[in-house]
Amino acid sequence: MLDPLLCRTFLAVAEHRSFTAAAGQLGCRQSTVSQHVRKLEAAVGATLFERDTHSVVPTVDGEAMVGFARSVVETGERALRHFAGAQLRGKVRFGASEDLVFTALPEILRRFRAHNPLVEVELTVELSDVLTERMRAGRLDLAIGKRLRDAGYGRLLWRDRLAWVGSAATVLEPGQSVPLVQYPKPSVTRQLALEALEREGMSWRSVCRTSSLIGLRAAALAGLGVMLHASSLIPDGLVELPGSMGLPAPDEIEFVLLSKDAEPEGPAAALAEAIGERLGR
Repeated sequence: MLDPLLCRTFLAVAEHRSFTAAAGQLGCRQSTVSQHVRKLEAAVGATLFERDTHSVVPTVDGEAMVGFARSVVETGERALRHFAGAQLRGKVRFGASEDLVFTALPEILRRFRAHNPLVEVELTVELSDVLTERMRAGRLDLAIGKRLRDAGYGRLLWRDRLAWVGSAATVLEPGQSVPLVQYPKPSVTRQLALEALEREGMSWRSVCRTSSLIGLRAAALAGLGVMLHASSLIPDGLVELPGSMGLPAPDEIEFVLLSKDAEPEGPAAALAEAIGERLGR
């Protein structure tokens, strides 16, 4: 039998790729995390992580263990909820910006649904400013998106550095207007990109405008132009462009959690807690 406690610790290390970060999430010492991983490795007779002073990477056996450990943990949690008779029921209307949909959000929603199978999640993917308006109109219960720094609304999850990104082969011609791959209005990153360029007196031209991150990524990968993006969420295949290209330093951005009610309850409160645990930094 695999110990659920050891499995939970293993999953935290596998998720964060760090014994220190896993200890912070679990509220224990790093030495305890290391001890749990050693015990699990002894129990299964395999090395689960390759680790040195700079990195922690799951081995092939470690990658296989992720599914097994997750099953052990979630089965135990379902059993506890069943016998406690406290399963949540209902519906939560949830909005998210597209850059999160391609990164952390699927795993958050997958785990939330596994823990709360009787809750219906209605997902809306839109630009952050559109989500904010829908929230104010009462059409969403919860949303996660971007805002200008210190804008003063929503619960701050983390502050991110913005970066100019493009393909590895991107070239900007000196003295020419900057080719922009951008979201349409309203868009927080579009606004900050134009403000940064205008502060430096740099001209620009739109080479791609779409509300789809897939479309923006395709245009940037094709070398049509450059785009501004949160540095921690840069889409696969794109790279941060070097300062030698002469693009101006943009402002930071903030990711926030918005709720229809000041103190959400029921399914909305549970989803807000799950998001805060995973994305709050």
